[in-house]
Amino acid sequence: MAMFALNPLVDKYLIDGCMRCKYGATPQCKVVPFREELEILRQFALESGLTEEIKWGAPVYTLGGKNILSVNALKHSANIGFFKGMLLKDTHSLLQQQGNIQLGRIIKFTQKEEILRLESVLKSYILEAIEVERRGEKVVLQKNPEPMPEELLSELDNDLAFKKAFEGLTLGRQRAYIIHFSQAKQSETRKSRILKHKAQILQGIGLHDNYKSK
Repeated sequence: MAMFALNPLVDKYLIDGCMRCKYGATPQCKVVPFREELEILRQFALESGLTEEIKWGAPVYTLGGKNILSVNALKHSANIGFFKGMLLKDTHSLLQQQGNIQLGRIIKFTQKEEILRLESVLKSYILEAIEVERRGEKVVLQKNPEPMPEELLSELDNDLAFKKAFEGLTLGRQRAYIIHFSQAKQSETRKSRILKHKAQILQGIGLHDNYKSK
């Protein structure tokens, strides 16, 4: 059996669950139903020679300090995510866009048999992702085309700490919040959404970063 440099924090993630989840280390944690699936995806990542780390409370696999892919669980699936998935050829049409994230793509699984059936395909995707990074491929992301709702502009003007935190988010996270706030038809609803997510924004957390069971 091949020997890999394992990160003990990843072992903890697979045993106890998501470190940011309030249900971590309990049967309710979303990681628990998918331990086998996550371990298989982890092995594929390790076999590629990537470095195993923990970022944002979940396993991330890097090359020279650059994020290549992640392995994590959502409420109903185990996932492998590619940070530059938009640049992959996706010859088998497996990649899915998550929310309003522009560059990243994920593949969702509910059973280990699905993963094992696609083993060679997934490994080829991983190798392609590594080559994309080695070649330094980049894409110009769409900047926020959606206008900020007046309620958000007002809150940013009235709270400099909030403004600094919002502007410190990645463009993708800013855009996700802008879309979410703007979708409300009533001004009071827009204000309510902004206040509801204010503490999360002040912590630098994106709208889709927190996958707690609801």
